[in-house]
Order: sequence, then structure tokens, then C-alpha cells
Amino acid sequence: MKKESTKKGNISRRKFIRNTALAGTAFSIVPRAVLGGTGFIAPSDTLYVAGIGAGGKGTSDLASFAKSPNVKIAYLCDVDSRSSKKSIESFPDAPVYEDYRKMLDENSDSIDAVSVSTPDHMHAAQAMAAMERGKHVYVQKPLTHDIAEARQLTEAAEKYKVVTQMGNQGASGDGVRKMKEYYDAGLIGEVHTVKCWTNRAIWPMALETPTVKNDIPKELNWDLWLGTAEKRDYNDAYLPFDWRGWSDFGTGALGDMACHIMDPVYRILPILYPNQVECSVADAFKGKFETASYPKSFPTASKIHLNYPRTDGKGSIKVSWMDGGIMPERPEELGDDEAFGNWDGGVLFIGTKGKLLADCYGAKPRLLPLSLNEQVNVKETLERVPEGHYLQWVNACMKGFGKAETSSSFDYAGPFTESLLIGNLALKAYFEIDPNAKNKGFWGGTKYHGRKRLQWDAANMKITNFDEANQYVKRTYRTGW
Repeated sequence: MKKESTKKGNISRRKFIRNTALAGTAFSIVPRAVLGGTGFIAPSDTLYVAGIGAGGKGTSDLASFAKSPNVKIAYLCDVDSRSSKKSIESFPDAPVYEDYRKMLDENSDSIDAVSVSTPDHMHAAQAMAAMERGKHVYVQKPLTHDIAEARQLTEAAEKYKVVTQMGNQGASGDGVRKMKEYYDAGLIGEVHTVKCWTNRAIWPMALETPTVKNDIPKELNWDLWLGTAEKRDYNDAYLPFDWRGWSDFGTGALGDMACHIMDPVYRILPILYPNQVECSVADAFKGKFETASYPKSFPTASKIHLNYPRTDGKGSIKVSWMDGGIMPERPEELGDDEAFGNWDGGVLFIGTKGKLLADCYGAKPRLLPLSLNEQVNVKETLERVPEGHYLQWVNACMKGFGKAETSSSFDYAGPFTESLLIGNLALKAYFEIDPNAKNKGFWGGTKYHGRKRLQWDAANMKITNFDEANQYVKRTYRTGW
């Protein structure tokens, strides 16, 4: 586990990154296999990138890497030729695979770095396979599907000495750096409460598990798409985008957006892991109440409350997450017609001296009331990332591990992801059937933990007062994965 001292040292040091743009240096091309060494990039002018997940978000991810003249998209891997069509057309020289394991095994010496842009349940397995082979990795958010997986990737990145980046682009933005400068200048005092919210989900939620077997599209390798998830029949309800709402594959609204919206919270404030979590939900399921145990779909809307002990020992910070269109009360300092976040969501810091509001990605930070922003001139103390999140990772890979930093390297993104996924653990365990209950009727057979606060032991990754919830710390992978 990353100790508090690490969070305050290594992680904080990586929070706001020096500009790592490459100078116009001439390189000689030396085969990587000749030089060897785990995580070592040869002094070449080309970074050979393999994309696992070439469709969906992978399409824009690969296109963003390819903007660098130093990048060659060397291999593509996708289990659905429908979604990967555009990437295949954009990179016609790149061989295409369905199975990422075969791609990595057959081409290990000609791959320098790997981009993972697949459904959440495959992130950890694919990133680990790449890191074990000494490949630098860029992994879409959330870093992992499970809490334990995030801890494992954090440790693996250090072990294999590879350059890492989670795909929460706002981490490299100017907005979060400006928020940090406001906070460090003492403009809002000590933050004690944070409110975060999003309009997500924009896909179906609160659904009964499909029982109908649909025909598998000829372009889709369903078995490889399932990967680590348990075997089941194909159903159109899962693809192409709606997998986010199913808890075996996605991480719901929290997993989709909290890595963007809560990044300023975790990046700026003196916190590491929460020690308490509680939640409430709207429309938690459809169907009979008795079928609600171990739901396979996330609720249409939820509130999650996290208590973070401060790493400096000065009390704790309350952080609340709201999704499905639920929003916190509008601050009194904000005018009726003034924007409260943006369409995607927002974050509100409440301190002892004032309030700080930002949109999704930490964009457009502003003090409340807005008139204060005309009076404040805070010195810019943190270096920006003008090349952006994607090319920052590319440039860091070119320099090699330890020679350049990234905004969301796994020693930051791993603990951050853990702290977020504790909220999903609470949602998944919201209803639990009590087999010893005398009354098996509408209410009697259910332990309704939504009425209780869960205590989290971060060191041991364990809920200490509701053992049934611990099954959600890590899944059991399907045999062969």
C-alpha cells in the first residue's frame, strides 16, 4: 500500500508536471531487442505503439497518439471489427489481432508501448500483460474495474519500471493547476466539504439481467470480449456502448466520470484513502424486490458520501458524489442565472474562508461569488502541460522511466482509483439477502445497508463492519484469464 508519506512525496511531486516536450534532438535508431532491459526505450526517433481496443474510445486515443511525429501505431487489437473499422483504415500498415495475448507474444520485440481502451473489466488484465513484458502503458479511465486490481497495477508499474498514464485528460489541464494555486494561496482556507456531480448515466441503468439469447454478430468474438467476466449468452443489451451500465463489465456513472470530476479533489487536498462510505440510490432495480440482491446493473441515480482522513492529521474532509442528474444545493454566493458546473458535471470546494467551483475536468475554476475573480491575481507557480495528456505520455516514454513524469502515473492513479471504487463497492452491496431472516417477505429477508455507514480498512482492502460487501473488492476471473 502506498503510505501517506508516499502520497505527500512521490505522488504530490508527480501531480503537476514539468513540460516534457522533446527538444529537437537527433536520435540513432537502435533495435529495442538489442539493448534489452525492462521498460527501456531505445534511443530511437520512433515509439512503436500497440492499441488494445481500436474502436470506441480507442479510435480517438490512437488518433491522439498519432499526432506525434515520433509515434507509429504498429499493431491494432480489437474483438469487434465493426467498431475498429475507422482505426484500421487510419493505420493500414498495422497488423490487426483479436487476442491481445497473441499480439503481445508474437511481437514483443517490436512494441514499445501499449494503449488500453477496452471495457473496464479488461483494463487490469491487459495492462498487466503489457507491463510484464516491459511495455509502457496508457490505460483509459477508470484504471481498473476492481479495487484490488488498482493496487496490483500500482505495484506492477513500480516493479517493471515502465511509464504509465491513466486516461483522465483533465489531469494535464490548466484548470486543475489553477485550482491548486488558488488553494495554496489560502483563498478559500481549509477545505472541509466537497460536492461532486455528473449528468451521467447516458446509457440504460437499473435493468434486469437479460435471459434471452441473441445471435452473436459475425464481426464480434464474444468469448474474447467477455474475457475475465463469467460466461453468459450474448445479448444486444450489452453492446456496443451499454456495457457501462452492467456491473460485470462497467463501473457505472462513478467509474465513467469521477476520474475526471474528482481528480482536483484527490490531486489538491491532503487525502489518500477514505475510511467510511455510505450511499443511497434511486430506482435501484426493476422487477420484484426479492430479486434485488447482487444486482448486475447500476442504479439510475445515486449519492455516495466518502469520509477522507486528512494525511496531515488535522481532521477529515467530507466528499459527496451525485450522479443521474442529482445535484447539490446551489451555493448562496452563486447567482440564479450563473452556471453551476457544466453539462457533464462539476465540483465545489467549500472551505473555511470561501468556495471554489469548477466544471468537469477541473475546467474554468472560479471563486464564489464570481465578482471575487476580478479582484484576485494569483501568481502562476505550477508548470503547465502544453502538449496535452496524450503527448505528455508519448514524450515520457521516449525519455524512459525515471527521466520524465506524467500527470496521472499509476502511483497517483492507482490509489485514486481505489478510493473511487469504494463507492461502487457500496452500490453493489446495497442490498444483501439474509438467509437466516425469519420473514422472507417484502422487507424481512433483506439486509439494507443503505441505512448504515460502511467502515473501510484501506491497508487490508476490507470492509470491517459488513463482510458480505468484501466480495466486491476483487472478482474471480473466468478460468483461463
